[in-house]
Amino acid sequence: MSLVVYQNYVHGQSLSNDTGETFEVINPATGKVSYLVEVADEKIQKAAMESAKSGFAIWSKMTPMERSRILLKAVAILRDRNDELAAIEVQDTGKPWQEASVVDVVTGADSIEFFAGLAPSIEGNQQQVGDDFYYTRREPLGICAGIGAWNYPLQIACWKSAPALACGNVMIFKPSEETPQGALKLAEVFTQAGVPDGVFNVVQGDGRVGAWLTAHEDIAKVSFTGEVGTGKKVMAAAAGSLKEVTMELGGKSPLIIFNDADVDNAVSAAMLGNFYTQGEVCTNGTRVFVQEEIYPRFIEKLLERTQNNMVCGDPMDPATNFGALISKSHQAKVLEYIEIGKAEGAHLLTGGQALQPGNAPNGFFVAPTIFTQCTDEMTLSKEEIFGPVMSVLTFTDEDEVIKRANDTRLGLAAGVFTQDITRAHRVIHQLEAGICWINAYGASPAEMPVGGYKMSGIGRENGSETLKAYTQIKAVYVGMQSLESPF
Repeated sequence: MSLVVYQNYVHGQSLSNDTGETFEVINPATGKVSYLVEVADEKIQKAAMESAKSGFAIWSKMTPMERSRILLKAVAILRDRNDELAAIEVQDTGKPWQEASVVDVVTGADSIEFFAGLAPSIEGNQQQVGDDFYYTRREPLGICAGIGAWNYPLQIACWKSAPALACGNVMIFKPSEETPQGALKLAEVFTQAGVPDGVFNVVQGDGRVGAWLTAHEDIAKVSFTGEVGTGKKVMAAAAGSLKEVTMELGGKSPLIIFNDADVDNAVSAAMLGNFYTQGEVCTNGTRVFVQEEIYPRFIEKLLERTQNNMVCGDPMDPATNFGALISKSHQAKVLEYIEIGKAEGAHLLTGGQALQPGNAPNGFFVAPTIFTQCTDEMTLSKEEIFGPVMSVLTFTDEDEVIKRANDTRLGLAAGVFTQDITRAHRVIHQLEAGICWINAYGASPAEMPVGGYKMSGIGRENGSETLKAYTQIKAVYVGMQSLESPF
């Protein structure tokens, strides 16, 4: 049976390339090729850029209320097609249907709905200067580039396009070549909702296509989600034309559990922060710091729930709550980190091996893995693994754990579990991280800005703060009297 071949999406429709070059997309749960996708060659790139220019001329001149109404139609379509789109995410990412059906499409639609609501409220100000006055207006940047990651493909496409489009910009979006279909479906939804052609184009391919976007002089802004090394390259390329950049990069986030914490709740957080989406979440709390007094009870409950409550297998099985890693190479990378952990002296409490579940024997699975007796110097404690590998460390007092938690070049997320409200805020305020939780972990509503400190990123996604990143201020001075001139 011949495989389906997907094309790039330009100016409201699929567009074939000239070279015929394609790449394969593998289903992580089966190890088999799902479909083929055409690479965005020079013809596609040129067409996408010209399309974006014509789309911007129309979209930027529409009133914010008109844009809002169209985006809200897209939200309704996304919600109506939730199950169909979630199934595509499962096929592309290997994550469980149990997650994708209630998170991926839902949170993407939430972001578009949030920014659609904010669009008509974008305003400038006015101030008197003597008898004269000036006013400011927020104007769109122009053509924005979105470069997505593979762990939440549709959600990330929504998170990037929502504020960009709400502010009157247009976007050329490049999804990860490992999960390319979600962005195509979003483009179809936008077209169906009435978004003008050219406002959201999708180009496919590897880093070559991303490099074209980041270096192109007609791109006003790049929003990138991915790992730190690639982020540095994107930023260097964007600097050539002084593009604005937003980057949501990696993390090695601390989850701090104090003696007075609700142990069951803390165990839930540790498991969510390490095993949700197979550990392939940038904000995961992979360094779990447990105060010594509570450590035995915490470990006992953590081990019991990890060994008894995890259901690994076919991601489309509603009973499955733990899916496959994105690729064979990523599976090998995670297993290599596990071997490094053992070699460096960490104690393997559970997991540590590849899995072959009966209903998905050829998938790229790695068992939920917990290491104890970890130290801050170990590779497990320093490097982002992006897999289901939890490192548990112990601590004695508050000042000590704050210092250790901050001892990393990354600063994406952090969590604190305690019943002491003053300690909760006191500690959170000292942690060097952009996204923080108290007695919770992982929740990221559209209303809340997302982004990191230090090497974990630049700028924010979601939240009203993001509107500033997709507009530029024009100041207009208005003279109300005759000019005085020495000439």
